Amino acid sequence: MRVPKLVSLVSITLCAALAGPVPLTAQPVKSDQEVLIELEKSWNQAFYNKDLKFIESILADEFMSTYEDGTRADKKKELALSAAFDQAVESAIQDDFTVRIFGDTAVIWFTLHLVGIKQGQRAELTLSYTDVWVLRDGNWRCVSAHSTRVTAK
Repeated sequence: MRVPKLVSLVSITLCAALAGPVPLTAQPVKSDQEVLIELEKSWNQAFYNKDLKFIESILADEFMSTYEDGTRADKKKELALSAAFDQAVESAIQDDFTVRIFGDTAVIWFTLHLVGIKQGQRAELTLSYTDVWVLRDGNWRCVSAHSTRVTAK
């Protein structure tokens, strides 16, 4: 009677070995859209926290931005403006994200609602953004950003 139990035990062990390891907890895989929205939100937080290292890491070397007043800046100027920013922002909410991916390129549209104090007065501002990202060596990098002030209709 010991032989059948041994055969059963060997069979079960062999089946388990062939099945491979069982993961303890499976981590959900994020879509490129989710990753890009997360990068945009992290960039916004990094700006207000003056996390220049993070901002530098997500901007491509050839990054160019066009601001709401029509002026442009390269990566170096964007980092300098981020370092010099000193406005009192009470809230900065990003919403209305649309992400379109074209191979290794992505275009993201979103709205940023800002509330804060400017020259001693409460100020509210809404900006519409269009950012272009490229996938390089497995990492998304922003190559272009454009912001436009949204005016009340």
